[in-house]
Amino acid sequence: MSKAAMKLYYCETLNPRKACAAARFLKADVEFVRVDLASGEQRTAKFLALNPNGKVPVLQDDAGTLWEANAIMCRLSDSVASDFWPHDHRQIDVLRWLSWDASHFTRHGATLWFETLIKPLFGGEPDVAVIDDAKTSFRLHGRVLDDHLAKNSVAVGKTLTVADFALAAALPFATAAGIPVAEFRHIQTWYGRLEELDAWRNPFPA
Repeated sequence: MSKAAMKLYYCETLNPRKACAAARFLKADVEFVRVDLASGEQRTAKFLALNPNGKVPVLQDDAGTLWEANAIMCRLSDSVASDFWPHDHRQIDVLRWLSWDASHFTRHGATLWFETLIKPLFGGEPDVAVIDDAKTSFRLHGRVLDDHLAKNSVAVGKTLTVADFALAAALPFATAAGIPVAEFRHIQTWYGRLEELDAWRNPFPA
């Protein structure tokens, strides 16, 4: 499979969003393949052969099949020889923020997104206790990121990296999902710069 034949399997949900945004931001030569979650396409034998977890995104390229959005962003960066996934002294710090984000920041933003926006689509009722706990935790960890961004224009170094896209994953849904990001001035300023990128605002194929 040539680099020109990379396929990115996606749907319009949280994690695929950052992978698609990265592909567009990097101008990577990918074919976008939409997976219909509503019809259960992610549970078919054909798709499970790509990702046994039955989730998107998935990237197919000349190196094989890769799942997990953060790893996909890194692979896409390497495919175009970008330092969006840096290979110098910044790399360890990027890994730190990716790990912290998955465990603390987007973890709680994603919970609010799911409880508020996704559950009702399937007839479920948002769990008020879960929402309250997620907001408390988001505020706690949001302060850590806000303090960091008070002194830094991006997550690591001087230019955007995969860490920025990972940290921002839930924030397009902040207003609709009740994610209390408006309480953090420096996060808002940093995120506002991301919103100026067409690739971030409009990550999915038309």
